[in-house]
Amino acid sequence: MTRPAKLLKALVTPRNRGVTSVSSFSKKNRIAYLIILPTVILSSIFVVVPIVQTLWISFTNQVLAGGQNRKTAFIGLKNYKGLAHDPHFLNSFRVTLIYAVLNIICSVGAGLVTALIVNKKFKGRGIVRGILTMPWAFPDVASAIIFVWILNAAFGVIGYFNQWLPFNTQGGWLTSSPLAFISVVGMSMWKTFPFYSIVFLSALQGVPEDLVEAATVDGASWFQRFKTVVFPAIRPTFILLCVLAFIFAFRQFSMIYLTTGGGPDETTQTLTISVFLTAFKFFDSAVASATGVFGLIVTAGVALIFLYFQAKQDKEQ
Repeated sequence: MTRPAKLLKALVTPRNRGVTSVSSFSKKNRIAYLIILPTVILSSIFVVVPIVQTLWISFTNQVLAGGQNRKTAFIGLKNYKGLAHDPHFLNSFRVTLIYAVLNIICSVGAGLVTALIVNKKFKGRGIVRGILTMPWAFPDVASAIIFVWILNAAFGVIGYFNQWLPFNTQGGWLTSSPLAFISVVGMSMWKTFPFYSIVFLSALQGVPEDLVEAATVDGASWFQRFKTVVFPAIRPTFILLCVLAFIFAFRQFSMIYLTTGGGPDETTQTLTISVFLTAFKFFDSAVASATGVFGLIVTAGVALIFLYFQAKQDKEQ
């Protein structure tokens, strides 16, 4: 083969390989898009479309009352302005915020404590870990029925211990204030803390053992080791779970509705309960949609703030 022929072959061969590589990459992309296409379609139908529809209804005067012939009209921000002066909505928002903060403290805190305990090596650790996940695995309806029975003052388990409690429980745990709200927070903590515990346990596996051993050799106490070594390593997970707990609290419906229904006297009526009652009890779908959109904006805002600071922290590192 002559020299010009060799040069020509050397120039042509890499290009062909590159074209083949690009073609193969494009084919893989097409396959990936085809695989996720059903998920995108289903998400659009069952998530995006309802959100857009709810947003539109919140700007109208639509009602669900049967037999009413009033034509739906666009009224702009009137529903949102009405919420700002609605005592029921303001109470629901206040209850939701308190409920969310207590969920973060109790559920995430309990998850962290249990994760630290079961992360230690002891006999039967696997069995204990399995038992701890059971509340999270139970369906909400079954869990609500169990707690309605347990907290019944007449024949429930808690009724046996009421006589030794230092406060009055004659009104019932689910039918008097503030016991109903305390019960709801307790039920939510019992139901959700296993999820946070599992995530924390996974994060604890990544804590460098040599650093913990070095701190132990230096004479650091358990709390000092946790403060200076363990917690800094799991801080991103801790912040993420706090954000998730806040969002989950804004979305919680079944456990509250099936046990208290938002009562007594709206002391457990969160935004989701308010949306349900406004739409399907008072048939005002426009105000209910505005309330739901407001809750979506709050949770989305919290998530965006978290993502902003997380991205900022990643850049600094």
